[in-house]
Amino acid sequence: MAEVEHPNREKASSRVTKAAVILLLLVSAGLIAVITAGGWSELQGAQPVTFGYILLYLVMAFYVSRWNRGVLPVAAALALLFAVIAAVAGPAWFDRDKEGFNDPALDPAILGLLTVVLVPVQLMLMLASMRGFAQKWNVEVDVPQGSPRPPSDSPGSGPEPARA
Repeated sequence: MAEVEHPNREKASSRVTKAAVILLLLVSAGLIAVITAGGWSELQGAQPVTFGYILLYLVMAFYVSRWNRGVLPVAAALALLFAVIAAVAGPAWFDRDKEGFNDPALDPAILGLLTVVLVPVQLMLMLASMRGFAQKWNVEVDVPQGSPRPPSDSPGSGPEPARA
């Protein structure tokens, strides 16, 4: 009987990439939630879209945590789309920081800053997702039961040092 192993998941670079993608998805969802809550009265019907993004990012973070590689290109595409939207929306929040405009729940300058910060976060999410996709987390290797495991690049998994 053979055991199925995923050698690319055991690599330190894959684990770091997985953690980075999850972190960036959660940070993105958090930033979008704060911007949505802070600018609720001024979003002019865009609330369902932002809730959709938050929900999608949370679901994708869950699937990435389970080593699902299939959501990574979707995360990259959505991140690129939202980066463009945030790049356009950021200056509009700064323009609202003048007399004569209705004030949202958060100061427009803070909302503008958060929206501008969202752009590089989305670009990093896009790059990390594509790096994770290229790492081929889905590769499976059949290993006979009881045979020694192949070495990986994780610390402490190499050969034992010779003892005198």
